[in-house]
Amino acid sequence: MTYQSTLISDDPITLPKLPAWVTTGRAETLETVAFRSGAALTVLDTLVSDPNHGVPVKLLANRLALTAATATSKLEGRLAREADIRDAYHLTPPGEARGPDGDLLAFWRDAGRFRANGTGEIFDLAGAGFAGEVGAGLKAGQDQARTHGPLAGCVAVLRSVLDADDRAERAACLLSDIDLARVLNWKMVLPVTAQRLTKATLRNLNGEGQGAELAVQVRILESIESTIRLARDLARRAETLRSVAPRLRAKGSDAAVDLFLAEDAVAPSTMLSPMIQGTSFPMTDRAARRFCDRLVELGVARELTGRPTFRLYGIAS
Repeated sequence: MTYQSTLISDDPITLPKLPAWVTTGRAETLETVAFRSGAALTVLDTLVSDPNHGVPVKLLANRLALTAATATSKLEGRLAREADIRDAYHLTPPGEARGPDGDLLAFWRDAGRFRANGTGEIFDLAGAGFAGEVGAGLKAGQDQARTHGPLAGCVAVLRSVLDADDRAERAACLLSDIDLARVLNWKMVLPVTAQRLTKATLRNLNGEGQGAELAVQVRILESIESTIRLARDLARRAETLRSVAPRLRAKGSDAAVDLFLAEDAVAPSTMLSPMIQGTSFPMTDRAARRFCDRLVELGVARELTGRPTFRLYGIAS
């Protein structure tokens, strides 16, 4: 594969971004949040739907999955750190149990891989105990989104699921993300909803009044704005990585670069060696380590753990 600069992502300033009036602090109402979210979702949709903008969507989804897993851990009362969740997933040997932290990240990574309009995958991921709530929650979200906007639809999904089981934060946030993807006609699901939510904010949804719904909508809007900033940032980083790809001489380097453009964390010993993940290109353990070190030298990757062994690498900031 020969990497070429994309027309738009060469200059991050030209990437679609949030207008200043969207992010300006102000007294919020359901109406102002609906108006602001419409502008924000338009920008996000443009960034992830148009490949000319150079956003590495798989990498974006996997980065959001880690953020969602960390947020969901707090909602579920475990309070695991992001680094611990990442390590539990990426450093567990194949065939061994990842533990609750690794399984949580696997849940959100799986969510980002299935089709937004799929049905069987949703039931499998949400769990058999939620078969009835899945359909009811998504219908409630679609109905509310048609009349009051996408974020109102997300809140309707959350309320529907949590009314059935107030400990089902993970499933509720997943179905909210699916509802949002369907409203926007996305083929994929981006884990957005859980990022800024708190246990108290969700608990208040069971009460009456618009205050609780407004609080949840504001949190989701903040997550959307954060996702836009992340998408723009990853487009810039990806373009920098692509620009140095021709200087890499290792066999299979193009395939390895593709892996860095899709994965939030890359373990050289398992994802690059003995075979580059998802390909038939072989790479020795030594070559994998040297390749990652070379990316660090070029300033396009960084080591994520700070450890001398069992290292993980990701695209540089």
